[in-house]
Amino acid sequence: MFTPFLRRCQPKRWRNSAFHSRQMKPTIQFREATYSVTRNPSGISGAPSNFDIVSGISLEVHAGETLVLLGRSGSGKTTLLKLINRLLQPQKGAVFVQGRATTEWDPIALRRGIGYVIQEGGLFPHFTVAENVALVPTLEKWDSTRTSKRVEELLALVGLDPAEFAGRRPNQLSGGQRQRVGVARALAADPPILLMDEPFGALDPVTRAEMQREFADIARRLGKTIVFVTHDLREARRLATRIVLLESGRIVASSTPNDFLQIDHPEVRAFAATLDSTPDDQTHSPPGARA
Repeated sequence: MFTPFLRRCQPKRWRNSAFHSRQMKPTIQFREATYSVTRNPSGISGAPSNFDIVSGISLEVHAGETLVLLGRSGSGKTTLLKLINRLLQPQKGAVFVQGRATTEWDPIALRRGIGYVIQEGGLFPHFTVAENVALVPTLEKWDSTRTSKRVEELLALVGLDPAEFAGRRPNQLSGGQRQRVGVARALAADPPILLMDEPFGALDPVTRAEMQREFADIARRLGKTIVFVTHDLREARRLATRIVLLESGRIVASSTPNDFLQIDHPEVRAFAATLDSTPDDQTHSPPGARA
């Protein structure tokens, strides 16, 4: 479990980074952001046309919030993540991180200040576990002692014994272990923002539920600003402080997990139909909820 190590695994903050300016809120903001791709017609005649992947998105994500982007495949969830860390740039509107448009950030500096977790962890296969976790601290030129200490702290944080796992390579890990390493790597340089693209989607149901519970505890205790992508309403309700539902590149619903099922919208009802009416679904408390 992650929990026993949390208090002693919180490092000093970056002292000279704009990411930690307390005056800048919201942490992430979309202002009428649109991202399009050009599609050629199937025939030999006709002009190419633009197709909006996301259209007119206006959204704020505040410090310490766990915002879950929910939607079907192709609804634009991952595109929004990539607009935040400037892997993509909007053709219209703008995206702001800590009060600055992403186009005004140096893209490398922006991405090093944002943790990013994808399915299977996205680990480098030729790196050891320790080398994968140490990637961003190494790029930030941390000294070796500080880096080694941080790697050990984070492996312990995600429930992996450093003595046993630090020297392994990704192909020597289970899917759940690779995902834990991916979370550790995303937290390595203590970024205030985490982007998570269906990080638990490839795991078996039991391991997935364990990772969800443990990650929810980390989110509550570390206070990161998290944007989490999923197509699973049960996962969204377990992890979110707020759920934003996308359909065909547009926001169609936004609410707390406990109020989400009360929204009268066809896409909300479609997702609600995927749930079994179990006591756990009806009584769960989202991260940060007050008793």
